[in-house]
Amino acid sequence: MNKNIEVATFAGGCFWCIEAFFEKIPGVVEAVSGYTGGHVENPTYEQVTSGDTGHYEAVQVKFDPKIISYEELLDGLFRQIDPTDDSGSFADRGTQYRSAVFFHNEEQEKKARAFIKKIDDSGRFTDKVATRVIQFDSFHRAETYHQDYHRKNPIRYKFYRMGSGRDTFIESAWGRPGQACPIQFNGDKEKKEDRISDRELKQRLTPLQYHVTREDGTEPAFNNEFWDNKNPGIYLDIVSGQPLFSSTDKFNSGTGWPSFTRPIEEEAVTLKQDRSLLMTRTEVRSSRAGSHLGHVFDDGPPPTGKRYCINSAALAFVPLEELEANGLEKYKNLFE
Repeated sequence: MNKNIEVATFAGGCFWCIEAFFEKIPGVVEAVSGYTGGHVENPTYEQVTSGDTGHYEAVQVKFDPKIISYEELLDGLFRQIDPTDDSGSFADRGTQYRSAVFFHNEEQEKKARAFIKKIDDSGRFTDKVATRVIQFDSFHRAETYHQDYHRKNPIRYKFYRMGSGRDTFIESAWGRPGQACPIQFNGDKEKKEDRISDRELKQRLTPLQYHVTREDGTEPAFNNEFWDNKNPGIYLDIVSGQPLFSSTDKFNSGTGWPSFTRPIEEEAVTLKQDRSLLMTRTEVRSSRAGSHLGHVFDDGPPPTGKRYCINSAALAFVPLEELEANGLEKYKNLFE
């Protein structure tokens, strides 16, 4: 694992919902459901839900701080919960469903307490934040059945989530749907510009572009804009305009989708494990806006041996002769 990867542990009620949210956040490498904060070693789900172990249902998040900060993760957590409820979480009642931030070091504790103070000082809620800030001790991975529950049991998860009242509260309290991703954080200027609201995106993108970039969709093979495009130029993220791929790295894979041997810069994309569709793949997202682009495979040509299989609907194309007019003159050397 990358030595720069850090760990955060959060509790926010049913771990199915919290894990599902964090898995979609750019910069999150892994989100795992489990139990923490109690006094029983390796507890079972039945023991935890009985309320006798002292454990919380929690999610441990491994993240790259170069892409997303701990404060941004806190922002995401609090936008998924009712932080003033000390009796459980929405339809789930009991100490095991209360919200908490389990800090791994002094810096995380300081940031968590400062963030809670910021919410209290904002006056957004009538009651004070009840979310606990607790020293992390140990984390016990939940049973396989509970990992990626939203993917393995999408219909049941959908009805559970609707019935829990979580999304209704989130929309009324925070002004946006609970499963919108990526959310707009209180980050720096660049991140605010890149993480555009879903409402704006729906107005600006075509239905297919929105489906691909924000709902992890896939367009039809051989029936998309760039699969057979042979013109020289640069491919951009349709959401943020970030340069992603160069035509100099494009090749005909025979799959019916645009294929590249590598991104234009290593930092242009982020990779995540995708266990949907009963298989394990590596998903590719743009690093700034978090747009779903496609997947990368190990069956490409030299020099990398990689095949970045990308949806045309996630891309915009700037021809070589228009690079300078679009502020992309620094990439002209790729074509010399």
